[in-house]
Amino acid sequence: MNRKVTKAIFPVAGLGTRFLPATKAVPKEIMTLVDRPLIQYAIDEARAAGIKEFIFVTSRGKGALEDYFDHAPFLEQELRKKGKDDLLAALKNTNMDSGEIAYIRQHKALGLGHAVWCARRLLGPKEPFAVVLPDDVIAAEKPCLQQMVEAHEELGGSMVAAMEVPQEKASSYGVLDFEGEQGAAVSVRGMVEKPPAGEEPSNLAVIGRYILSPDVMKNLNKKKTGAGGEIQLTDAIADEISEGRNVYGYRFSGQRFDCGSKAGFLQATISFGLSRPDLREELQDFLDDLSLTRSAAQ
Repeated sequence: MNRKVTKAIFPVAGLGTRFLPATKAVPKEIMTLVDRPLIQYAIDEARAAGIKEFIFVTSRGKGALEDYFDHAPFLEQELRKKGKDDLLAALKNTNMDSGEIAYIRQHKALGLGHAVWCARRLLGPKEPFAVVLPDDVIAAEKPCLQQMVEAHEELGGSMVAAMEVPQEKASSYGVLDFEGEQGAAVSVRGMVEKPPAGEEPSNLAVIGRYILSPDVMKNLNKKKTGAGGEIQLTDAIADEISEGRNVYGYRFSGQRFDCGSKAGFLQATISFGLSRPDLREELQDFLDDLSLTRSAAQ
């Protein structure tokens, strides 16, 4: 049995420039899909996977993110007085007990690998850990990270979530060169971060869920720069392959939304809205009317 994964790193230091001017005052991770911020979806997924300790790599201007996970005694008291037990239950999931959550500052934007490296002192020397990118929101019957944790308990090594993308878009991702399948997992023999168009080893792309061996953190200690002059997490994982350690790509079951883009965020909002019984009928009626109006206009 491989060691259980109980810690997760959430790199949330980005400026969210694609969502300006909103992100001038509001951290992107606090922007809401329906009535829950992006970060709450990530936390809920991690909790379902058995994560007990949550490490946030932040930057200046993320105070609202930290406040979101704090207790709000006055608000809770008012809701309790008014008998709004459903809202109290919703608030309960946003609270973090003392010691569950830690915040680390990334002072310079030097890449995803550097953001993960910033959390090195909060991890044990022999402890596997998860990395969750809140921009990637995944709708799945069984949460994506839970699927991966279960596979990791059997396979060990390092593991990245993977999905097939259109060939013409593969150069925008970290891409896997792989062989052999073990259920939903494939054995990775190479990884390339944003390869030139036409030189992609496959169309199996890495997305924002990782379970990593502690050796990956040792690789990040080298502070080797890669694509874009940044310290790439993909490169540190690829070093594991060159050193003969196992790396797997995991084809998860579920639908991934890229909420780091405006189009992806809107798609996720509509999809999650339609999945809600209290919103589905009204939202679907609106979409149907909108489609009819546009068809008539054409």
